[in-house]
Amino acid sequence: MGLVSQDALNQLQALMDQVLLEEEPLQRTFQNVHQGCVTETLTRFLKAREWNATKAHKMIVDCLKWRVQNEIDNILSKPIIPTDLYRGIRDSQLIGLSGYSREGLPVFAIGVGLSTFDKASVHYYVQSHIQINEYRDRVILPSASKKHERPITTCVKILDMTGLKLSALNQIKLLTIISSIDDLNYPEKTNTYYIVNAPYIFSACWKVVKPLLQERTRRKVQVLQGCGRDELLKVRSWITRLCRISVEEKALDHQDIQGMEMKIVIPWIILSISSSTTTSRRNPESMKLLNPSSRDHSM
Repeated sequence: MGLVSQDALNQLQALMDQVLLEEEPLQRTFQNVHQGCVTETLTRFLKAREWNATKAHKMIVDCLKWRVQNEIDNILSKPIIPTDLYRGIRDSQLIGLSGYSREGLPVFAIGVGLSTFDKASVHYYVQSHIQINEYRDRVILPSASKKHERPITTCVKILDMTGLKLSALNQIKLLTIISSIDDLNYPEKTNTYYIVNAPYIFSACWKVVKPLLQERTRRKVQVLQGCGRDELLKVRSWITRLCRISVEEKALDHQDIQGMEMKIVIPWIILSISSSTTTSRRNPESMKLLNPSSRDHSM
């Protein structure tokens, strides 16, 4: 870390110490954010604000207030109910943990092309997305850090475009909301986005989606040729056979098959956190998850 970066980190640490000392609710939720990796967390926010400690400080404080206001610390215990609604979301939002990179980073596979996002309102998909983020940050990453005896605070994502249609652009509202939430509250959590199985219409969709992403996010996107087997084998020592699993097949374990052509996701690992047995119900409108636009993206 360079001298300028270290100075910015020290300045941000001092600013945060003062805020957390004065506001206990922010202190509590910050513990769920950093999971013992304070330096790495502050560094992520500094990167998101080009090493400006003042702007990074505002970004973190806004993030913590958003978490407190929306009870994000408790979101993993809030089920998506009824069960049929949860199943509909699970089957139309294809995402799962497919393994780990050679460096120990979690690798998530996302079936972008076959995810329809048409079984529930935008709110429920946003809730599910945040639950996935929180499960990654509070369970998967700490577990990986413990296993490798070093901080692991980021992941890799494989975006499978198999089945992509122009109609996917109908979900641009949901994509905009999710992108905004991630930019403001979960910055710099993904090292690289690998796009595989991109059909000819991908370029048209990318022209629409690209302007919605922060420049720092766009720089992380790599479009691989075909299934990207050769490139992905540099990231991992094996490739998961990614295949869509029907309702009847979900009990079957996915297999790690060397050299198989990649198809589509998912081993249903992550979204099962939403099927909590708790019976409490919440009014979706009570969570202000869908209005991050009041916060400044450019600062």
